[in-house]
Amino acid sequence: MDKHRNADEVRAFHARLMAVASGSDDPRLERAFEIVPREAFLGAGPWKIMVNERYVETPSANPIFVYQNCLVALDAAKGINNGEPFLHARWIGAVAPKKGETLVHIGAGAGYYTALLSMLALPNGRVHAFEIEPALARRAFDNLAPFEGVTVVQGDATELPLPDCDVIYVNAGVVSPPGRWLKALRPGGRIVFPWRPSKQLVH
Repeated sequence: MDKHRNADEVRAFHARLMAVASGSDDPRLERAFEIVPREAFLGAGPWKIMVNERYVETPSANPIFVYQNCLVALDAAKGINNGEPFLHARWIGAVAPKKGETLVHIGAGAGYYTALLSMLALPNGRVHAFEIEPALARRAFDNLAPFEGVTVVQGDATELPLPDCDVIYVNAGVVSPPGRWLKALRPGGRIVFPWRPSKQLVH
């Protein structure tokens, strides 16, 4: 079995785990995790995986190494990481994006979880992705170009206007959600906001 076929098999099993972790009965969630390759949003391997606040480099650029419940460095120097899949699966299951909805992703990083959200908003949905770090925003713009209905905005989402939306999905270090965010939510809107402080930024 070649490494690409093996990676596809590992990603499919990973997607099944994410579906169970999500607590959701929406079959589209498993499919989204299966068809969106995490490694495509992490930059060229080998990758740095966070363990006990230290980075450990993968032995090679084989993508099977990133299909575990781990933080993977997007910018190791700044401590910015792609977040833990089990946690994101649970959050995505909780906000339950629906077809045609408008989602706002704050702290999009390089765009991996934005891509997953966009798949769940199809057809006719939109995702507005905000990323404050210019280099990451450029990566997200390139990575998300193939995904329908996604707009990437480089800037501070606490200062920029948010569009009216159904879901606000926050992966940024903000002490509390600004009032304007809550006003942007439509009736029945949902927000995921990480309250626990962390030394690492995760996207």
